[in-house]
Amino acid sequence: MKRYKVVVEKHQDGYVAYPLGLKGVVVGQGDTYEEALADVTSAIRFHIESFGQEVFEEDSPVLEAFVAEAGLSP
Repeated sequence: MKRYKVVVEKHQDGYVAYPLGLKGVVVGQGDTYEEALADVTSAIRFHIESFGQEVFEEDSPVLEAFVAEAGLSP
């Protein structure tokens, strides 16, 4: 089983999820975290079946992803 790093964002109207390290646009969404993750998993599978192994970024595989906040003075 191949594993993918996925970012899941919580918004006011639901969740959005997208994988890191794939070429192209792959997005999932749902009312819950679990729904968004299931939707993006399905989208990843479809993307690979449609475009083949060429969708993987070879240059910079993502090892970890972090969420940080930066502040700017006006």
